[in-house]
Amino acid sequence: MEKLAKLSYDGKSVEFPLVEGTENELGIDIKTLRAATNLITLDPGFKNTGSCQSAITFLNGEKGVLRYRGYDIEDLANNADFLEVAYLLIFGELPTQEQLDKFLVDIKEESFIDEDLKKILESFPSSAHPMGVLSSLTSALTAFNPKTVDIEDEEQLYRAIVRIMGKLPVLVAWVYRKKSGLPLKYGDYALGYVENIARMMFRKPNKEYVANHIVDQALNKLLILHAEHEQNCSTSTVRVVGSSHAGLFASVAAGISALWGPLHGGANQAVVEMLEDIRQDGGDINKYMKKAKDKSDPFRLMGFGHRVYKNFDPRARIIKKSANEVLEDLGIVDPVLDIAKKLEEAALSDPYFVERKLYPNVDFYSGIIYRAMGISTETFTVMFALGRLPGWIAQWREMRLNKEPIGRPRQIYVGKNQRPFVPLNKR
Repeated sequence: MEKLAKLSYDGKSVEFPLVEGTENELGIDIKTLRAATNLITLDPGFKNTGSCQSAITFLNGEKGVLRYRGYDIEDLANNADFLEVAYLLIFGELPTQEQLDKFLVDIKEESFIDEDLKKILESFPSSAHPMGVLSSLTSALTAFNPKTVDIEDEEQLYRAIVRIMGKLPVLVAWVYRKKSGLPLKYGDYALGYVENIARMMFRKPNKEYVANHIVDQALNKLLILHAEHEQNCSTSTVRVVGSSHAGLFASVAAGISALWGPLHGGANQAVVEMLEDIRQDGGDINKYMKKAKDKSDPFRLMGFGHRVYKNFDPRARIIKKSANEVLEDLGIVDPVLDIAKKLEEAALSDPYFVERKLYPNVDFYSGIIYRAMGISTETFTVMFALGRLPGWIAQWREMRLNKEPIGRPRQIYVGKNQRPFVPLNKR
């Protein structure tokens, strides 16, 4: 029997069907609400509004559950390669060895940048924020690949996917290297996807590059953990932009811009900036713990708690181990990272934080790892964008294949009522 929800208004009742997901989530299908009642819903931030039905990611914030296509995030992070996870997210199943090999080769064949695009990068001033540069360059890819993708043509769609999977890591590495004053280099065709990213980013011009397995593994896990996270700000942006039938490059560029904000992808940058502020103020952890607990104090402890996870961030438990391994292997002496360790220990043992389940989240540990790797604070979010790329592709592809309508939210108007125009000489 069909489940229904009833809305009573102005003396009449209207029924709407309930939609049930595969994890027993329930939603009210209100697409006929305005036609039936002349009402709309008001939901600032869309916190209670489902914009689509998706088969990509399941997230349960109350229980701390995150799954990609049905696979627990812990299983994927500990056992899979990032490119395997990217394939899973985009195409729905983990690849066979043959499929993975072909995917990697096809991506490598697209891992070059038109020299004219390099000129665009070189034209940016050194003061430009890396995220602004990356968004601009990703959008510029459209100019060098102007053909519209026929969504019904599997080969065209596949070529567009491997093209952006091949080119974005190069752009990310070049944005980082330009900001660091290093020459722009390509990777090594013989290397794997993540290993190549590390080589492109960290290779110095005056010595042979030697891969660090622990750093590569930490980077692999970070990219997996950031690959997808349901209908967040940047992902919903990609879907809305794509719903106008904008191309994949343009939609991803919009997602990068959305990710830039400190309330979204910029959170790991905000963590390290906070740690820097604590260090410059003398490094007194207890002082800042008290400030965080004082409701009248505007200070907020960045990297603790999460707007979705009300228990713990399952990604944080996974990457905490990698953070410790990287710090131990690199043997870095950094007062900011020392403050991070002390802050973590204090928060995990403080009753105020424990009772409120304000545990360190993935942004706390990812900021620590990226700093230890030598990546500048401004470039942290660029790395986040690189990890989130397959999730954005998967969501864009799903939205287009499902033939979803163009995104067009409604509003409640609260401005002036109709009024007569007053000529300029009478105002």
